[in-house]
Amino acid sequence: MTAPLLAVEDLVVDYRLHRKLSLRALKGVSLSVGPGECVGLVGESGSGKSTLGKAVLGLAAVTSGRITFDGTDITHARGAARRRLANDIQVVFQDPYGSLDPTMTIGEVLAEPLVAAGSRNARAVVAEMLDHVRLPADSVHRYPSEFSGGQRQRIAIARALVRRPRLIVCDEPVSALDLTTQATVLDLFLDLQRETGVSYLFVSHDLGVVRRVCHRVSVMYQGEIVESGDARTVTRTPEHPYTQRLLLAAPVADPARQSERRAVWLALRDTA
Repeated sequence: MTAPLLAVEDLVVDYRLHRKLSLRALKGVSLSVGPGECVGLVGESGSGKSTLGKAVLGLAAVTSGRITFDGTDITHARGAARRRLANDIQVVFQDPYGSLDPTMTIGEVLAEPLVAAGSRNARAVVAEMLDHVRLPADSVHRYPSEFSGGQRQRIAIARALVRRPRLIVCDEPVSALDLTTQATVLDLFLDLQRETGVSYLFVSHDLGVVRRVCHRVSVMYQGEIVESGDARTVTRTPEHPYTQRLLLAAPVADPARQSERRAVWLALRDTA
């Protein structure tokens, strides 16, 4: 088997609430992401999935366990070591409105990480990235407020790609978008993976979303992974009761089917 690009082993993360009180957000979590692979991390709010993404990005301190990237231990990487990782690991955040500086043009937003890295061909790379995310070249002169939510998320994706990373942590990247726009952005993620070979750690609360874009999926509940496997298998025939409840809670377009699913979901909840 191909060695994993990202490996998380027995990861524990504690959040200190008080001098003598802490909350254990991750309880010995392990997962891996291979080269060119999309791995979904699914769970409700508070399950620990975003904390895991933050730990990979160095935004959450690790209590114990290990994170390796391409065989190198990055668990406690800080300073210059963490800055060097920006070439290989990037992030797309949930909110396309709050993640872009409203005072900068799109050209400035996309060029900023390139300039910080000392690039001399920032203009050409920016033009290439806009083409990748299907936005017109004249977008460089416009401001974030002139774009729709879906277009802003495309800009955020382009910003993540300008350093040509090998892994992108996608933290609920479509949850703030309407369903039609979600589908378009998810298709873009798939196209970009085929074009660039980038890997994704795709954090979401929606099993339908991860079924569409992910090869494998891990389901988190109260800081632990309770089920993992092939995305199609886990999202269609889940074994764990929590995964079953997540699947049944996802809305469907047919009102009669939705009513039936809700009745089953309530029955499962009452017996849990």
